[in-house]
Amino acid sequence: MAHRLQQPLPTRSISGFGKRNIPEFFDKDSREFALLLHGDSGVLLRDLPEHSIDVCVTSPPYWAQRGYDAESGLGQEDSPEAYATHLCEILDGLKHVLKETGSLWLNIGDTYQNKNLSGAPWRVALCLGTRGWILRNAVVWDKAKGYPCNAKDKLRNTYEMLFHFVLSRDYYYDLDAIRNAPGQPSYRNGHIVTPTGVSGTKYREQILTSPSLSSSERKAALKALDEALRKVEAGEMPDFRMIVRGCQRATHSDQPEFSGRAREMAEKGFYVLPYHRAGTKPGDVWKIIPEDEWRTDDHYAVFPTELCEIPVRATCPRGGVLIDPFAGTGTALVAAIREGRRAVGIDTSKRYLKIAEERLRPVIEQATQGNLF
Repeated sequence: MAHRLQQPLPTRSISGFGKRNIPEFFDKDSREFALLLHGDSGVLLRDLPEHSIDVCVTSPPYWAQRGYDAESGLGQEDSPEAYATHLCEILDGLKHVLKETGSLWLNIGDTYQNKNLSGAPWRVALCLGTRGWILRNAVVWDKAKGYPCNAKDKLRNTYEMLFHFVLSRDYYYDLDAIRNAPGQPSYRNGHIVTPTGVSGTKYREQILTSPSLSSSERKAALKALDEALRKVEAGEMPDFRMIVRGCQRATHSDQPEFSGRAREMAEKGFYVLPYHRAGTKPGDVWKIIPEDEWRTDDHYAVFPTELCEIPVRATCPRGGVLIDPFAGTGTALVAAIREGRRAVGIDTSKRYLKIAEERLRPVIEQATQGNLF
């Protein structure tokens, strides 16, 4: 029998743990934030409506690393190769439920076997690549503080991998939703200085002393530099870099047949690289402390909601649906609802799902009061 809340929230709620709740959650008039399903993801994914999910963000059991409260056996395989195959078989079920514009974000940590680092994360990533998945990014999660390590013959491990996969080249991606906010310029001795410290002094010296510029190119370069600084001061451009012939190498390639910047360098002797007005694009190394809030439950393999924020904002439209087929205590679901998305969580542990339900209650209430949908 499905588990139901004793006192549902006034406008939105959580569907219970049974399959019979699936139709009402996916009904176009549904007023529910989250659906929690108890069982094996490899089976339950087939029960969800086809192409109904926008993004999957998940952190499955790692291989040979922790004793999870689970029944699937994932992570208990005899070898990392068998683990990769088993996990990929489960994740293939996402092909049924993900929209063509959907994404998969997969967080996996590594472990040692007989003093040999298993390479399990990359084994899984390469295995998925042979099964039709397209790898767009391999993000390094720098855990900042990590954990103590007593081994005297190796370095301390302080990172995990977060892979971004898609099934189509035409996938949903909102870059502006995740840009780093641009800094503000300042003044030094009465002159504008960009947020990254560009005052123009160094570039001006390079332009005046470069033996590779003609007099007309030198004049044009100085004019372009002054115009870039004017745009920064006027708030039209947050920052910039300048590449001058004979002073820096061209970015990407110095072959005009392969690079538009190289052609511009050949024709003008310089070019300006403006920063995007909305801010810079995030990089692929994220420094995030593992636990983002004090936890009192006994689930010790939780990943932080902060790790889920960029995936949710970038690859799930507002009002869209996230799924975590290894939901645990609901971290990815919490992140989704906080960002104005709906969420489906599947787990083999009913105990963890009950913890997830308890975590989701106040988040749903806040989302309802804040009109996030």
